[in-house]
Amino acid sequence: MKLSVLVDNNTLIDRYFLGEPALSFFIEEDDKRILFDTGYSDAFIRNAEKMRIDLRNLDWVALSHGHVDHTWGLTHLISLHMEAKSEALTHHTPTIIGHPLVFESKLLDSVSEIGSVLSYNKLSKHFPINLSKQPFWLTDKLVFLGEIKRKFNFEGKESIGKVNTEKEEFDDFIFDDTALVYKSSEGLVIMVGCAHSGICNIIEYAKEVCSEERIVDIIGGFHLLNPSDFQLENTVKYIEELDPNKLHASHCTDLYSKIALSRVADIEEVGVGLRLEYV
Repeated sequence: MKLSVLVDNNTLIDRYFLGEPALSFFIEEDDKRILFDTGYSDAFIRNAEKMRIDLRNLDWVALSHGHVDHTWGLTHLISLHMEAKSEALTHHTPTIIGHPLVFESKLLDSVSEIGSVLSYNKLSKHFPINLSKQPFWLTDKLVFLGEIKRKFNFEGKESIGKVNTEKEEFDDFIFDDTALVYKSSEGLVIMVGCAHSGICNIIEYAKEVCSEERIVDIIGGFHLLNPSDFQLENTVKYIEELDPNKLHASHCTDLYSKIALSRVADIEEVGVGLRLEYV
């Protein structure tokens, strides 16, 4: 599997890409091309062009959850594919996969809408959509986890605003938060968006779904932004016992948390332009 970082809060030094407080990865596995999240703007497309990655040719778009910094780029992806059709350019229409709550309205008092600006109905006019709470295998080795089981008492407990559907409104514990997992020959590679459901919960569920205990790498946001001492101490303890080969903590992981994790694991730098490969 090959992974390219298209969007992150940071860019690699001396690489002239665009960064934004968001996330997007491009993944190639078993001749399938997967876009994982779309960031906040069109930066993922502009960076992909510099990296010679053609996002007109995709098989899947997997969404980690419905927040603005992971879904608002979808409007630009629609434009890219509409233009390709209009100009008779080579393209392949991808299927969108996400949790059933991923396109519901998410409201936060201070800023109003923080969810997807596209509804299921609007987006489905452009791309087929598959919504699943259950694990769904995109290839023989790459799985979309669906709804994450919440096992630990130190994470995944805080709500952010409200979910507003046609039928009801309720506190948003971001049950749509999920991840992708690749079964490499050496163990699991776990790709996360923000890990609102809890990075340790995600790892445990990935191990269960894939029947594998070894962890090669975890890349993406660990949702450790000013975490409580209770959460950080328990997360560090869990990672120490897990003993992963390495971690690529990025996006919504603050410096203090990275330093704490670095005491028990090999933390490697992440930025737009980074390319990783796993066998």
